[in-house]
Amino acid sequence: MESKKIYYGKQHIDNQDINEVTKALKNNLITRGNYVKKFENSCKKRVNSKFAYSCNSGTSAILLAYLAIGLKKNDVIIMPALNFVAAANMAKLLKAKIYFADIDYLTGQITPEKIIDCIKINKIKKIKVILTMYLGGYPRLIKEFYYLKKKLKCFLIEDACHAFGAKYILNKNFYSIGSCKHSDICTFSFHPLKPITTGEGGLVTTNSKIIAKKIELFRSHGIIRKSTHWDYSVQFSGYNFRLSDINSALGYSQLKKIDKFFKKRKFIYNFYQDFFNKISFVKIIRIEKHTLPSFHLVIALIDFSKMKINKNFFLKVLKSKNIFCQYHYIPIPKFKEFESKKFFYLKNTIKYYNNAVSLPIYNQLTNKDLRRITEEIISTLKKNLI
Repeated sequence: MESKKIYYGKQHIDNQDINEVTKALKNNLITRGNYVKKFENSCKKRVNSKFAYSCNSGTSAILLAYLAIGLKKNDVIIMPALNFVAAANMAKLLKAKIYFADIDYLTGQITPEKIIDCIKINKIKKIKVILTMYLGGYPRLIKEFYYLKKKLKCFLIEDACHAFGAKYILNKNFYSIGSCKHSDICTFSFHPLKPITTGEGGLVTTNSKIIAKKIELFRSHGIIRKSTHWDYSVQFSGYNFRLSDINSALGYSQLKKIDKFFKKRKFIYNFYQDFFNKISFVKIIRIEKHTLPSFHLVIALIDFSKMKINKNFFLKVLKSKNIFCQYHYIPIPKFKEFESKKFFYLKNTIKYYNNAVSLPIYNQLTNKDLRRITEEIISTLKKNLI
């Protein structure tokens, strides 16, 4: 009998979600209706930002953020070398000059020091925007990035695609990722594997009235509607990045359960942490002090230099046992579209790429599943120790 398939992530949809979506389908308006505002207002309340705009994907959210700050041809943007390609793709389409900063090996995230190194190595004079990314949903160095933004007099965008619902403590105060208390704009993804889902979808938050107005206009064709429904003006060329009421209804329902989801994800994280704590060649991504993660991912750093196998072979072995782990991520400069001649300075990025494995984490995992995952991992690794 074939063993149960265990994926690295999976959405959790229940009858409450289905009933809410059914209500949306029965409404007169299934786009630009009441559920969009209900969802946006719920998100705004959750993160405590002044403005929150939903959109049809996390990628659209990033593009809206770029457009709202006026990112254009030859503007300099610095971002992590390790991230999903969306942020780089959108900057490339706007013909910005993209520079990749190296990461901290133990967290997979950029640091202010790595950004300063990137500036020096590439002899960058003027920066338009720094983009940070909370890999796995683990916030870090919020205050330090905020001070760096002030020093460099540039915009700071948080790519928080993994971190909806995460929080941090600064000067004894709790802040939500997305509150934009220490950044200009924050973007989220509601892809099915994220902490909550709208099917596909995204969100942009800000506290700037000017930025918010631009996001709102770029999201919907650059149109301003007048007093009558048939009359409108076009302020500038925009897009149709709107989220439908059907998607918004799902997100609205999911948001009500987010704390329950986090409780299960934290349990899974702690299970892995406890299991691998005494294994010298495996380290689980750590939680920074004064933070409350979203636990979107659990990333294990496995020292494959001590193994007779590499990461790809390891993943194939697990796949043969119906355990599907994942990469997060292939370094962006390795892709032909973003090839960098100065890839030599991204040493931590390459090391991380060679060793980091995302372990299964989602609400339906049982204790039996977790025991099976950890036992198969440790059995495979011990068999291949040098």
